[in-house]
Amino acid sequence: MEEQKIDMFLMVNAKNFESEKIYHIKERMKQADESKWTLLQSLDFKNPTTILIVSILIGYLGIDRFMIGDTGLGIGKLLTCGGLGIWTIVDWFLIMGATKEKNLQRLYQFI
Repeated sequence: MEEQKIDMFLMVNAKNFESEKIYHIKERMKQADESKWTLLQSLDFKNPTTILIVSILIGYLGIDRFMIGDTGLGIGKLLTCGGLGIWTIVDWFLIMGATKEKNLQRLYQFI
């Protein structure tokens, strides 16, 4: 793919990935086929900040985990009321990283 397109994509979406992964993303995108560019532009990544806000407000229901696609963990949090609150508090610190990792996995599926 053309480097200018890759830089534009990363400028818009860098907040959705861990900063130390940006270089690897750029390298993998350079090797990707040009035909995948349209598909990459249509990908919708989860905003880690939004997921954190949801986690703070109603994380004890597991909604945050459902939103990022961790259905099993979402059900676990829902049934235990967020692990009696402990799991909810721990997730306040982990959910942004988990969201960025899910976004990275989704990107790698398509390139």
